[in-house]
Amino acid sequence: MQTKRTEVAVIGAGTAGMSAYRAARAGGKRALLIESGPYGTTCARVGCMPSKLLIAAAEAAHAVRAAPAFGVHPGPLRIAGKEVMARVRGERDRFVGFVLDGIEQIPAEDKLRGHARFLGPGRLQLDDHTIIEADSVVIATGSTPIVPDEWRRAGPRVITSDQVFDWTDLPDSVAVVGTGVIGLELGQALHRLGVRVTLFARGGSVVQLSDPLVREVAARALADELDIRFQTEIAALEADADKDGGQVALTSRDAAGNLRTERFSYVLAAIGRSPNVGGLGLESAQLALDRHGIPLYDKHTMQCGSSAVFIAGDADNERPVLPEAADQGRIAGDNAARFPRTQPGLRRTPLTIAFSEPQIAVVGASYKELCVSHSGRFAIGQVSFENQGRSRVMLQNHGMLRVYGEFGSGRFLGAELAGPRAEHLGHLLAWACQAKLTVAAMLDMPFYHPVVEEGVRTALRDLAHHLSKEPEEVCQDCTPGT
Repeated sequence: MQTKRTEVAVIGAGTAGMSAYRAARAGGKRALLIESGPYGTTCARVGCMPSKLLIAAAEAAHAVRAAPAFGVHPGPLRIAGKEVMARVRGERDRFVGFVLDGIEQIPAEDKLRGHARFLGPGRLQLDDHTIIEADSVVIATGSTPIVPDEWRRAGPRVITSDQVFDWTDLPDSVAVVGTGVIGLELGQALHRLGVRVTLFARGGSVVQLSDPLVREVAARALADELDIRFQTEIAALEADADKDGGQVALTSRDAAGNLRTERFSYVLAAIGRSPNVGGLGLESAQLALDRHGIPLYDKHTMQCGSSAVFIAGDADNERPVLPEAADQGRIAGDNAARFPRTQPGLRRTPLTIAFSEPQIAVVGASYKELCVSHSGRFAIGQVSFENQGRSRVMLQNHGMLRVYGEFGSGRFLGAELAGPRAEHLGHLLAWACQAKLTVAAMLDMPFYHPVVEEGVRTALRDLAHHLSKEPEEVCQDCTPGT
């Protein structure tokens, strides 16, 4: 057993971990980067990039099917599953290669392989070969897809998104359990690529939407295209090897208690991800934990209590998206290097996007959050995209945008939307929110014609109208119309 001494130890070499390592080194400290799994971030290997590659193929197929509505009639559509997945895997490997190139630039003596666990504050053990003594530690261990044990017993055809991007061909059918970002994006993409897809949702949620009107409009638009079973739970999963190539028999139970058994080539578990904090020996680090076993931490410094331990990325279970992981890692690494003189870092306006159709985005404070923090003190403006000019031109005229503003100050607080070009509208609204613009100032900005952004102006005008009046009621139960 060897012993190594360092000033900063970073556990995890994903997006957050690499950001933390670089920040610590930029702070003039010696740092070690510890990894127990393969190098390459979740985003590059099994997340944002390969999923967008699959979605891009699906959009191409969908464009061919939609062309006759414009008077354009292409020839018969043929989807070559092996070619689709070959491009997905090839480009995925290219993105991973960029990450690995970055890892290669890190000095070999700064990289350690093995599973780390705390022996005490500032003291780690890697497997059975190394003891690390560090002045400060950054936990950046990421997260893992959740698969209930009883589902795993149904065999290898119960998968997570991690396995999708290793397929060499498209399957005949997939049941997707969960209508969060991962489930919805992959489910719709596979459907558009000719796979028989059914999505199951235990409740009525759609991605991260909490505004009931936007959620209703989004669910209706998606259900027009997809087989989505809301208010439906999975009662049982069983391997069905008698079928050609093996299948999974899925039994679902709807809201009325009715049971239904169907067979699928795969069942994709997309019910969430769990932070990788188990097995770290956090009890030995003497950290206060929440009810999920995650260290309590300051969201502005990423410091766990008053300790020399910091946490970043998916491991803290706050905002599991790449830009947040990078920001949190940078803040954690910077403060680990300057400990005990920590300081707040830049936390940007929350922005989450689902690349479905319609696209879905939540910007700044959500409806649900405002019902708690600004009960009776915020107004709502809205626009439907059904008759919005540019949206109708593109035949993407479905969805709704709702924007929120603060009574008195007139400050823009956030938005929830499902509609065309939401990835771009979301960025504009996030920038306005971070700049703390008022609704009046936003309406002073230029709007070209004809563009989808004119829908934003319509919603802001509606919001300005409501802000000019006194609030009529207090939002106590998050019902629409407040």
